[in-house]
Amino acid sequence: MDPVLRDIAVIIQLAVAPVFLLAGIAGFLNVMTGRLGRIIDRARIVERRVRQLTATEDSSLANKELKVLWRRVAVTHWAIALCIAAALLVCILIASLFIGGHWNFDLDSFIVFSFVLALLFLIVALLLYLKEIQLATKTLRGGGEYFED
Repeated sequence: MDPVLRDIAVIIQLAVAPVFLLAGIAGFLNVMTGRLGRIIDRARIVERRVRQLTATEDSSLANKELKVLWRRVAVTHWAIALCIAAALLVCILIASLFIGGHWNFDLDSFIVFSFVLALLFLIVALLLYLKEIQLATKTLRGGGEYFED
């Protein structure tokens, strides 16, 4: 086998693990964007209800629910943004593997930095997703008192 082809084969083998990470991030993004869409749909329904309500108590409860929904939107938005940043870093990492391997650039430190930073972004995104789930399940408990700040 040609040494250049062998080097390319080794680079492709090295790039496979980050590609699997990228596929996992893509699946997670799919779940979060679907969840974000459902939250926004619910917020629109509650916003319409707030405009139609006349009793201050009902209006107050709907406004509290709306506040929680928009907080969930913000948390989910940040989780999605961090996942996208992680995915971009993984793409940069894969490109760096090919560039460094093909043209013999020493990108080892950059590759390690990109990988660790991508994982840190993914960890924070997962924690934010957990926070959003906690907010969602907290609102299901015990009637109206769940909208307390």
